[in-house]
Amino acid sequence: MKATWKDVVLAESTETILVEGNHYFPVNDVNKEFLINSETHTICPWKGIASYYSIKIEGEILKDAAWYYPKPNLKAKNIANHIAFWKDVSVHP
Repeated sequence: MKATWKDVVLAESTETILVEGNHYFPVNDVNKEFLINSETHTICPWKGIASYYSIKIEGEILKDAAWYYPKPNLKAKNIANHIAFWKDVSVHP
């Protein structure tokens, strides 16, 4: 699977984990140079507290377009050290 925005590959992996229709990429397969820490957090009842990244490419920022669970709940422990994408990011084979 690949995650792209503005024709730039943000992540590419053969080992994503599919949860609720979202592909979670292993952190080592993500090009973190395009990610900016965000102050946004959300809560999922079964996964825990999500933290977000915005994406910056060529001076353009896509706010809160990636998320991860720094300390996922026990039921979601398989997505620890993984990042998922949404908004205008294309995730495709």
